[in-house]
Amino acid sequence: MGAEEYACAQAWAALTAAHARIAGLLADALGRSCGLSVNEFEMLLRLDRAPGRRLRLGELNEAIPLTQPALSRAVTRLAERGWLERAGAPDDGRGVLILLTAAGEAALRVAVPVHARVIRAALLDRMSAAEQDMLAGVLRRVAAPEAVPSGRPGAARSVSSSARSPGEPKLPITEQ
Repeated sequence: MGAEEYACAQAWAALTAAHARIAGLLADALGRSCGLSVNEFEMLLRLDRAPGRRLRLGELNEAIPLTQPALSRAVTRLAERGWLERAGAPDDGRGVLILLTAAGEAALRVAVPVHARVIRAALLDRMSAAEQDMLAGVLRRVAAPEAVPSGRPGAARSVSSSARSPGEPKLPITEQ
């Protein structure tokens, strides 16, 4: 085992430990304050940002790390609370659209500040503004569907706030 491979393994271990810690804090805070799981919060958030506040079930399934049956059960739970509605896709008789309701939007408006407080306390407050920009840029690049590493593994690239789209917030989450 070489030093580079060991450093890679240590970086991965640190990333997964940070994710597990923050995901646990989010789950506790969202569940206690809003009655939402992290995945349910993500569903509401994605629908809120979608054109017409609606997505096909398949599109939502691509964005949320659940199996299709688990996602369908989550949609059912949120629909029973009046936060989502199901509708047929007008251009496809077999397709299902998931729509965010006004009540779902209200629930999201309560949950976003809870989410932001946890993310700030557990992650962002521990970084400088430059580190936040760098982290956001790197994570956007890694999460992009076309993300394919170029050059040698571990090659450093500079990341600046110019990597953000115009009008994109500096931080990954903001209170609304």
